[in-house]
Amino acid sequence: MSEEFDQRYWEDRYRGRTAVWSGRPNAQLVAEAGDLTPGTALDAGCGEGADAVWLAARGWRVTAVDFAITALSRAREHTENLVDGIADRIDWVPADLTDWTPATERFDLVSAHYMHFPAAPREALFRRLAAAVAPGGTLLIVGHHPSDLQTIQRPFGSERFFTAEEVAADLDPDRWDVVVAEARPRPATGDDGQEVTIHDAVLRARRR
Repeated sequence: MSEEFDQRYWEDRYRGRTAVWSGRPNAQLVAEAGDLTPGTALDAGCGEGADAVWLAARGWRVTAVDFAITALSRAREHTENLVDGIADRIDWVPADLTDWTPATERFDLVSAHYMHFPAAPREALFRRLAAAVAPGGTLLIVGHHPSDLQTIQRPFGSERFFTAEEVAADLDPDRWDVVVAEARPRPATGDDGQEVTIHDAVLRARRR
């Protein structure tokens, strides 16, 4: 794995700030999971835990996985102050997603956002995540769309981007129904401080 995605890099980044992320759940998770019946969820690459908390607050039992121990500790401390048993519905798991395999057909929702690894380990990861979805469950994968390279600077090259259609093409059509596969626009702040439109690659699929 390249340097910008290794465990040491992320530990240093989390330790260097009181908060790396906004504390709000990812917009595409809210858009795509808001109508799902709560069950078991896997939050792959949970960071400081905003997505896991959002899911748990809605009744999901969440397994939240990340290799950054500082981020997991911060997320766990944050949930201790929440009401309605939210903390009790989240299991924080320290693991490197590039070599961690979740239980097969275990989760009603598997959610992964912005997993921009090199192509081979990323595709292997997505296959393991898809295998973890229970029958009738949902796979949600979101990433920065390749077209963003024309609009905003990224810390990695084009080989790390993917489209939703590429992810969908790797799913067995006899076992999956693709519900959403699109480039979805959203506002962002450009390199010059001006508002720009970027796109998320959004793949939502239901396992039969």
